[in-house]
Amino acid sequence: MEEHFTTQRLLVFRKLTRAVADLLRGQMKEHLSTLAPLFRPKIVLGDYIEGTAKEAVTAADKAFRELQSLYDSVSAAKPYNLSKELRAPIQISSSALDITPMEYAYTAKTGHDSKTVTITSPLKWALNYSGFTPDRFKNLIADRNRSTEELQRYILHYLVMHVVVSQQTGVAQILDALNFRLSSEQVPEFGGLPVTYISSSVSTIRPPDDVIIENTEISGMNAFEEVVNVDDIASMPHALKDRLIQLVRSHGDDLLPR
Repeated sequence: MEEHFTTQRLLVFRKLTRAVADLLRGQMKEHLSTLAPLFRPKIVLGDYIEGTAKEAVTAADKAFRELQSLYDSVSAAKPYNLSKELRAPIQISSSALDITPMEYAYTAKTGHDSKTVTITSPLKWALNYSGFTPDRFKNLIADRNRSTEELQRYILHYLVMHVVVSQQTGVAQILDALNFRLSSEQVPEFGGLPVTYISSSVSTIRPPDDVIIENTEISGMNAFEEVVNVDDIASMPHALKDRLIQLVRSHGDDLLPR
């Protein structure tokens, strides 16, 4: 999408982006609510997960070996440096799902100036078990007086989510048909730990660096939100396209590509 981001134009795109994000986040939450039982750790890891109910799972041994291998490689490395072994059964305190918009650090540069900004991707969310959000995890990692047990709990909840998603391939296929994609990525703050993300088929883009710097100077905050890529909406081969196009037009007919 080729755009000249004047301040006024950016304001229009911000409003549109928030409207699109509200619509798609609402749809995604409905889908996840329906699919939530398929994200339960016991459905993949069976009796390797602590609990009174016994649940025999054919591939539980394989799934646990994958979890154990990941844990051994991740926990012993930076930024965790844990020597604590993983033993079954594993205690998972929450199997409810939670989503958080993806954030990442970005250094915007223009001329001789540079500025590190926290960028939010409003149509891509970290998918985790409730109570184990990325922000809380970052704070725990940065805490010099952190509890080893608490750190292990966070690592395990993220790894269990990764293993469940990798084993439940049908879930990813269902979400893909609904225009949402599951993925697993590593982020610098969490070392080699795989973080599960769910993103819309409609992407967002980061405006040019000079626009980012100017707007953060105006707002007084070192934070910026990406804006919706309208080209993705215009090319969507799905019934959702008409609804989103109507939403774009409500913010301005000239926003759609000719």
